Amino acid sequence: MKILMRHKIIQVLLCFLFAATISSGCKKVLDLEDTSHYPASGIFDDEATANAYLSNLYARTFSGWPLNMGNNADESGGINGDGWITTDNGAMQFWPYGVIRNINTLLQEMNTSVLPQNKKDPMIGQAKFLRAFLYFRMVYYYGGVPIIEVPQDYQTDDLMVARNSTAECFDFIMKDLTEAESVLPIKYDGSDRGKIDQASVKAFKGRVLLYKASPQFNPSNPYDNAYWADAYNANKAAKDFLDLNGYGLLENYTDVFETKGHKENILSVIYTNPAKTNGRGEDAVRPLSESKNATGGDQPIWAMAEAFPMKDGKKPGDPTSAYTYNVQTFWKNRDPRFDATIVWNGAIYELSGISGRRQYTMSGIAKSMDAFGYIIQGENHYRTGLYCRKGIMEQLPSTQVTLNDVDWPEIRYAEVLFNYAEAANETDKSNEALDVLKAIRHRAGIEAGGDGMYGLKSGMTREEMRQAILDEKYVEFMFEGKRFWDLRRHRMFNKLDGMRKYGIMAMKVNGHTMEQITEDDIAKANAFELLPESFEYQVVELITNGPTQMVMPDKYYFFPIQLSNINQNPNLKQNKDWGGDFDPTLH
Repeated sequence: MKILMRHKIIQVLLCFLFAATISSGCKKVLDLEDTSHYPASGIFDDEATANAYLSNLYARTFSGWPLNMGNNADESGGINGDGWITTDNGAMQFWPYGVIRNINTLLQEMNTSVLPQNKKDPMIGQAKFLRAFLYFRMVYYYGGVPIIEVPQDYQTDDLMVARNSTAECFDFIMKDLTEAESVLPIKYDGSDRGKIDQASVKAFKGRVLLYKASPQFNPSNPYDNAYWADAYNANKAAKDFLDLNGYGLLENYTDVFETKGHKENILSVIYTNPAKTNGRGEDAVRPLSESKNATGGDQPIWAMAEAFPMKDGKKPGDPTSAYTYNVQTFWKNRDPRFDATIVWNGAIYELSGISGRRQYTMSGIAKSMDAFGYIIQGENHYRTGLYCRKGIMEQLPSTQVTLNDVDWPEIRYAEVLFNYAEAANETDKSNEALDVLKAIRHRAGIEAGGDGMYGLKSGMTREEMRQAILDEKYVEFMFEGKRFWDLRRHRMFNKLDGMRKYGIMAMKVNGHTMEQITEDDIAKANAFELLPESFEYQVVELITNGPTQMVMPDKYYFFPIQLSNINQNPNLKQNKDWGGDFDPTLH
């Protein structure tokens, strides 16, 4: 019997450890419908198998880089037209009660586990954080949802549960986080890097309370409600704690995405070649000439490119800037983050380790699959004329492009600073918010200027500071999945509704149109001798067939619960803007 049990534990352990690439045989163990004999007896009495179970919960809770999330906002191409989200389709749906049941199982089993308490406590803390993380995402999707704290028995428990209020859900999330913090170590590092610790909890508390205070949940009192004080206190406490324990901004912005285990990443999803790779989806982000099977992901649109300030921090075209701006040389004298995140026509982009390689996008000059503005080789997909450099391992050859193992920074120190700045501004502490913007711009490499303001306006009003924070975060977190949610929680979909999207097209090279390209032009391109200045550019609309404008109605501030879930549980009320009478706000 002991031998059989040992084999069972080993089988489950192997399934957990290889959850990302499990075979159908392992899936049957993990996704058993008959739960009366699962999990196997003894799993939570063994530290290795209990941790394997917990590791699987991490994998099912956290994902990698949010590829193409920028399509929903003003970062990348793609148009969300009328009917993008409905009660019937799967767009913007998140209902992770299967994972929550598994988390509840771990928490329940820890009550009777024979493991010593000092081994159980960190697992309990991590599990409660994971549960809070999942509930928080559901709450900012839908508002209040059913709170389930124990693994329900499919045969004896009443599964027709009603939704809890949004306020009750926020209280539940904060309770889980507070309890998690009390049993977790201050900081995990070394071989334990990536585990949830007190630093993760404190930073995440600030994120949660920032949402709770936001206009999304408080439309009748968006910026003067009492929740902003809670958000300020939590984010200041998080910042102070992180500063005390060795966290902070890296000196070089590009190092955030090109090095591992550094002081800026508070909670990371760890990728390691060959065990776990391509969380970035690099094969979809690279130009197809140096990738395989896919391209077109996370392509910056013209609005995103224009959002970056000049080197002195002033907006492009600002007459007070020390740098003249011209569309024909749009890449010159920009915020250094522009070079670190965007690849433009003729820019150095040494993919596959090709020294001096330049990326071209003009048809007839570029590799055909990289060209912008024409349907080539049966392709009918937008090209913005720009590519994304962030998170890309340029040294990888195209045959190994899926071996990218850049960590995903689920929470980084810069986010805590922005959360702190927002809450400070809304609680009459604009000087603290300004200090954050200066620190972010200083790290970016923007010039301080004679007034030490890094191009920022002096004496900003509360509304101007609010916008300055959002504008700065737009640039700092390009393609990190923040922009859509930031506009949503501020109820600023008016910035997206009706938006048309544009790219930048190279129209001529050395004065030659596509039809006039010479053999000498092509030879220079093949030798990477054509510079960005060798071309003439035009801003052009990307989408000209079908829907051409974004449709972002106010009802998108809370998504509908999918009709299939309501059909399974008639006690679930639908949100009021989607045919029901449930109010997801905090009033």
